[in-house]
Amino acid sequence: MDPFSFKFQFKNVEYSSGRNKTLLCYLVDQSPGVDGLLRGYVEDEHAGAHAELAFFHLVLPQYDPSVTYKVIWYVSSSPCVSCCAKLIEILQERKTLQLTIFSARLLEFEEPDFRAGLKALAGAGCKLRMMKPLDFSYSWDTFVEHEDEKFTPWEDCKENYEYYHEKLADILQ
Repeated sequence: MDPFSFKFQFKNVEYSSGRNKTLLCYLVDQSPGVDGLLRGYVEDEHAGAHAELAFFHLVLPQYDPSVTYKVIWYVSSSPCVSCCAKLIEILQERKTLQLTIFSARLLEFEEPDFRAGLKALAGAGCKLRMMKPLDFSYSWDTFVEHEDEKFTPWEDCKENYEYYHEKLADILQ
């Protein structure tokens, strides 16, 4: 992913004007018997579907119940209501899939249906977290073609994390 896209799409501001697509960076550990870690990113625009669902079509289209899948996503914004519902279905069908989602921002978190979707997703076993400044730095180092440019957190990155962390905790209680 290019540095500009990462810095623009993952910026954890409350009012995300112009940020109308989701970037999803992923790590997949499959065990036992599967060597290597899958790593990459998916975005709405190129996938023809929301990034969350495109992940399962492009990255993990096959499911083997004898394999444990530990999946970590770093997403520019939390899943929408319909993606939450579909992810719940997937988690119920794929019993050996463990999903953790780190979100830069919460999508429409004041809307009751979005709040209910996230709470139901957590209830289905998905771990929901907000991205801390360290998570942004890790994502930069792991997924961005930065040509040795160091990640510099934007102003208010930590404060915005704390704000969203509190909002997510409120939703999940």
